[in-house]
Amino acid sequence: MKAAVIGAGGWGTALAVLLAGKGYPVSLWMRRPELYKKILLKRSNEEYLPGIKLPDTIRPTVELEEALHDKNFVLFAVPSHGLRAVAAAAVPYLPPRAVLVNAAKGLVEPGGLRLSQLLKAALPVERHDQIAVISGPNHAEEVSRGLPSATVAASTAPGTALLVQEALMTSYFRVYTHSDLTGVELGGALKNVIALGAGIVDGLKLGDNAKAALVTRGLAEMTRLGAALGACASTFSGLSGLGDLYATCSSPHSRNRDVGCRLGRGERPGEITAAMKTVAEGINTTRVAAGLARRAGVEMPITTALHGVLFEALPPQQAVERLMEREKKAENG
Repeated sequence: MKAAVIGAGGWGTALAVLLAGKGYPVSLWMRRPELYKKILLKRSNEEYLPGIKLPDTIRPTVELEEALHDKNFVLFAVPSHGLRAVAAAAVPYLPPRAVLVNAAKGLVEPGGLRLSQLLKAALPVERHDQIAVISGPNHAEEVSRGLPSATVAASTAPGTALLVQEALMTSYFRVYTHSDLTGVELGGALKNVIALGAGIVDGLKLGDNAKAALVTRGLAEMTRLGAALGACASTFSGLSGLGDLYATCSSPHSRNRDVGCRLGRGERPGEITAAMKTVAEGINTTRVAAGLARRAGVEMPITTALHGVLFEALPPQQAVERLMEREKKAENG
């Protein structure tokens, strides 16, 4: 197998290291020439994944045509807001039989598209069965160090999911297949919204009870919206739902939880994002998910409250009070 990883952030770099560790030659594409020069010189990506040596079989490049030439496994690890442009630029160079895997998590406008839908829009319909996604509790910092992790490879074509499973499975990275592409993607995207809320709880020092309640009710929101959009409710109890939600709401590696903590401590959203080198996908996903919920007629009070904090200058403490003062309900209501 010959692989290309498109996107040299922390997760893309970690996946390139994983693939190279299996003996595959890997092209690692990045947009910025200055990052390319640093990686080429140091054989590590100190900006996004410090302390991890890149194997000699990883070839960095800033040229998409070079990265994609003769590859049969192409993995996109580009932030959601950049995937549309990168996919359009890559299409002329994609080998006809290559499996195409999206590893990022997010939703994009217009239309609240999942990222596999965005890839399908860029490709002829006969290639749609070659598209898959991976999603799960997979922090790049841990995967790159060979710590035990598990993920889900989902595709509407079972054979494609099996190919991704075979390509990525190692003794420390366990890959499960799944047929619910919609649910797997929505779980990975929506948990970032709830992680922002979990971070706010930590930043406000509201305690373990409050965080447990928010995460549990957040999972209920994720499942409701997912079911309304055609996903299987049970998918949200799996690795790409509950598993990823747990990791993202509790880990010090989580960018979205960190943003929430800073919001809870009184920082403003614009100040936080301006100072970040990496992307907290939950911010944009909150906007998109709130719109999807309105159009689908799905109640998502936590997402609505977070939308208020991020985009309507609602103080975090006031958002908590609104959630606590909602009308009485049955838990299964």
